[in-house]
Amino acid sequence: MNTKATSLSLNTQILIALVAGIVVGVLLNFSGAAEAYPLLTQETSRTVGSLFVRALQLLVIPVVFVSLVCGASSLSDPSRLGRLGGKTILLYLMTTAVAITLALVAGIGFEPGAGIERDFTPMGEIASAPALSEVILRIVPRNIVEAMAEGNMLGLILFALLIGVAITLSGDAGKRIGSFFDDLNVVVMKFVELIMKVAPIGVFALMVQLGASTGIDVFARLALYVSLVLIVLLIHVSVTYPLLVRVFGGLNPIIFLKKMRPVMLFAFSTASSNATIPVNLRNLTRRLGVHNNIASFTVPLGATINMDGTAIMQGLATTFIAQAYGVDLSAVQYLTIILMVIMASVGAAGVPGVGLILLATVLQQVNLPVEAIGMILGVDRILDMARTAVNVTGDAAVSLVVARTEGELDIDTYMQMDDDDDDGGVAELQGA
Repeated sequence: MNTKATSLSLNTQILIALVAGIVVGVLLNFSGAAEAYPLLTQETSRTVGSLFVRALQLLVIPVVFVSLVCGASSLSDPSRLGRLGGKTILLYLMTTAVAITLALVAGIGFEPGAGIERDFTPMGEIASAPALSEVILRIVPRNIVEAMAEGNMLGLILFALLIGVAITLSGDAGKRIGSFFDDLNVVVMKFVELIMKVAPIGVFALMVQLGASTGIDVFARLALYVSLVLIVLLIHVSVTYPLLVRVFGGLNPIIFLKKMRPVMLFAFSTASSNATIPVNLRNLTRRLGVHNNIASFTVPLGATINMDGTAIMQGLATTFIAQAYGVDLSAVQYLTIILMVIMASVGAAGVPGVGLILLATVLQQVNLPVEAIGMILGVDRILDMARTAVNVTGDAAVSLVVARTEGELDIDTYMQMDDDDDDGGVAELQGA
């Protein structure tokens, strides 16, 4: 008997868990059970879901550090790092600029905030984004252990790259250390596979908590804003990235989108670019053919500075709030929004909710009330999940283009469409 036909693939299990979790959560919400028995419903699902996200986040530091060291040490010419870095950052900034422009055009054209009454109250205090000088200083950490503990990705990236370059320049001693990191990388990736096996349980719990805690009335009041954000996110992921892959990489974008499905699912369920780093790295190297010395550099960097989905939310949220408060933004203010969103993305943590912190900074720069963020807090969780899926897809698209232009892409692996692609390729991600 064909066991593949009689058992569900991991990706199918995740899809079922995602839909079932939302259905169960909504039923708990509207039946009143979520409010009557919060410990058995919301708290339990929140705890289980948080454990899954924490398990993924547990992998972020070892995966990023070990992969970057391996990637940098495998470069025969360390001077390539400068070219790789410049090309990668330029592409990330370019896609972010396109994203925020699409969002502003949609916001100005459809006016989602027109007619909204300004009687919303803030739901909690929003932290301020770090100053540019602080971001620059964090690139060079005083203590690498402290940087790892705080999740300082920019500092960790620099330290790992320098270690990799030092290994390359250290002759036989460097080769021995390099072999150790190569073996350690295999072990870390096996750890990733183990965590992915329990993904359906974690996704189900996260969706139950979402459905049980979000009322339909919140979505009804902000229906146009939510719809516009989701539509622009869809346009960006289905038009901008395929064009990038086709024009700059000369590759079939349909293959790219098909093989990115498992990564987008994980990003959607966790709402964390950082937590998705291990899955994105494995997908790029195993199924899209990007060599590890490219992916290990571009993906962690993208999770730190590439926030296309977040940029779309910020652009639409700013226009929505301005329209709700009856404020006509000038051309200069719109240009300020574009520049601020691009700059604010650099050094932002790839964790749930960071978009609201960046949005507070943007609102301050165009003299809009920060407390107006309370208008969109109720629907931001679902939008956070969707924009995270866009963010990680952008990381992969840029990684693919950089690898292609650097001659570091295995075309045969990229073009191979096997049975795993029928289920999104999660079986391949598991190492099956």
